[in-house]
Amino acid sequence: MEKLNGSELLDEYTSGRRDFSEIDLSEAYLFQADLREIDIAGGNLQKIYLPYANLSQANLHSCQLQAAQLSDTQLQQANLSHADLQEANLFRANLRHANLRGANLAGANLQGADLYNADLSFANLSNTDFRKAKLNKANLEKAKLTGSNFFLALNVNFSNAYLDETTIYPDGHREFEV
Repeated sequence: MEKLNGSELLDEYTSGRRDFSEIDLSEAYLFQADLREIDIAGGNLQKIYLPYANLSQANLHSCQLQAAQLSDTQLQQANLSHADLQEANLFRANLRHANLRGANLAGANLQGADLYNADLSFANLSNTDFRKAKLNKANLEKAKLTGSNFFLALNVNFSNAYLDETTIYPDGHREFEV
């Protein structure tokens, strides 16, 4: 796996390269980077620093993004299917029309994120923080929502999702088994 730091990636991206699949960018610093339509499928992006970046229409399929810093990042129409985003910070991220099918977002911070029409089906969203997130038309079918916090989240459709008594609903209540 090729290892690049943030400035090396930016230099190659600026010169026209878009295919960085299977690349190792772990712990790279890419604050405010404009990487639209980049292909990093299967890459190692653990602990990457990417706040305020633009990754619109990026291919991040099966990426390792554990503990990634992605707050205020543009990820609209990005392919994050089967990506591992455990403990990632996606605070106020734009994930409109993003594909997160089968992704692992356990323990991730999605406070205030815009997930309009995002596909979160079959995703592991256990212990994920969705407070004040916008989930209009988001697909949560077969998603695991145990322990997740949806307090003040907007337009959540829980049908066909896996919830339990630890899931916090938008109005702050929890369902208790009778």
